[in-house]
Amino acid sequence: MTFYLTALLLGLCLGAMGLGIFITMKIFRIPDITTDGSYTLGATVTAVLILAGWPLPLVAGVVVIAGALAGVLTGLVHTRLRIDALLAGILVMTALYSVNLSLMGRSNIPLLGIPTVFKALTVFSNPIWNQVLVGGFFLAILGAILAYLLRTDFGIAMRATGNSESMTRALGINNDRMKIIGLAMANALTALSGFLVTQYQGFADINMGIGIVLVGLGSVLIGDALISWFSVRSIVLQLSLVVLGSVLFQLVLAVALSLGVNPNFLKLITSVFVLAIVGIPRLTRSRES
Repeated sequence: MTFYLTALLLGLCLGAMGLGIFITMKIFRIPDITTDGSYTLGATVTAVLILAGWPLPLVAGVVVIAGALAGVLTGLVHTRLRIDALLAGILVMTALYSVNLSLMGRSNIPLLGIPTVFKALTVFSNPIWNQVLVGGFFLAILGAILAYLLRTDFGIAMRATGNSESMTRALGINNDRMKIIGLAMANALTALSGFLVTQYQGFADINMGIGIVLVGLGSVLIGDALISWFSVRSIVLQLSLVVLGSVLFQLVLAVALSLGVNPNFLKLITSVFVLAIVGIPRLTRSRES
């Protein structure tokens, strides 16, 4: 039972990244690879500042700013230099590897025995339940803020930019500015996932972000499938299903490990699972047509 609760907690921690990828993939239709770098950036900043004795709320604020700056940089490269969004993300992600390594000073920073956000509540006698409660509470706040923002006039303008740039341009909306803000928001949320996962795992590692975009993409695709099946229109429910997709994704991996699959093949399983999510519905539609 504890094994699956751990998967549930990890899914909640990565839910913020799922929300970020939802913004880039589903709202702006931008494949943002900056995720791999901004996730590690959030983890790096968290580890360095916690060891320096900074209070956790202030650490979270700095993590948000750092992730947002990474997204802004990708947005500027894409919109100002007119470089393809995918290549812009790859360039920034590559640059962030050196930035993260310089900030850490070494490849791994342990945080064992240091107070974390997951020790803020002691409602249950079992520590894992308290951690799940903290993770759920943290994610609920992020989801509520994002849902409110996307329902404001500004949020509607962002969503309209993703749907039809020509229409929003005719309405006087600066599409490039919207994309930069969207990428900043997405990578700030991704960095917050790094903030949570680092404290949950008890360490930050320079390679922890490699391939993490696949996990976030899988979460969004599962959530998108649920949105399509149930014909969900409410933005609040859509964000909730994306978070549910993140949890289900981790539970699937947990089931694979519980069946005795070699952990060395976990990345392979992740890739195959995401490929199945993307490919099977398309094959089904092509056969029906």
